[in-house]
Amino acid sequence: MRKKVIAGNWKMNKVLAEATQFVADTKDKVPGADKVESVVCAPFPYLSELVQKSAGTDLEIAAQNMHYEESGAFTGEVSPAMLKDIGVSYVVLGHSERREYFAETDETVNKKAHAAFKHGLTPIICVGETLEQRESNQTMDLVADQVKKALAGLTEDQVKETILAYEPIWAIGTGKTATSEQANEVCTHIRIVVAEAVSTDAAQAVRIQYGGSVKPANVDELLAQSDIDGALVGGASLEADSFLKLVEAGAK
Repeated sequence: MRKKVIAGNWKMNKVLAEATQFVADTKDKVPGADKVESVVCAPFPYLSELVQKSAGTDLEIAAQNMHYEESGAFTGEVSPAMLKDIGVSYVVLGHSERREYFAETDETVNKKAHAAFKHGLTPIICVGETLEQRESNQTMDLVADQVKKALAGLTEDQVKETILAYEPIWAIGTGKTATSEQANEVCTHIRIVVAEAVSTDAAQAVRIQYGGSVKPANVDELLAQSDIDGALVGGASLEADSFLKLVEAGAK
């Protein structure tokens, strides 16, 4: 049985005092890691502090992005070696906002996935379609293409450790949520794509999150679906009480 993983993506929110207070309010209350993986994806300036504040607990800290090179003349970028050095465990790659606003491509996502594994980081790789693409029946082909390109060249064992996050762009921060059936249909398709591109074993092991206006009111229904193994949550992860309700749902 695949263990659920609930990741709260803070995006560009919170100052240090708010971030550390959140960790103080949640680190000793999240369910055990044997039941669910509880992850906070925080802004770069706070990662080191939050790793230290959550040490010895079941709350894990993730970065929201990284460069694929270990070092070099890349002003303003953060390397996987830097993230690993300060104790970060996970990294979000290819979020739709990175793709839309910062020229992220399927090719750079793939390079970052390889770099993440090289440095012992677990990648959370985001895929998903726009409303226009959904309405023109491109969802399945588009998502399949994103998944195959993101995983290209990874070993079977690496794919098993990857977390894929299906986030329909039209549902991110809009208050609109794909129905549980719509979300599961795409997640099931992603699993089939992984089976065809890698192996059946990899497809059964890889965990697939849903993201897009997930909140305590709808998380149970989403997590009850056959191929949804967790959630990548934006706004509803910013408050400690809400985040705890989400991870508790994942532990059921």
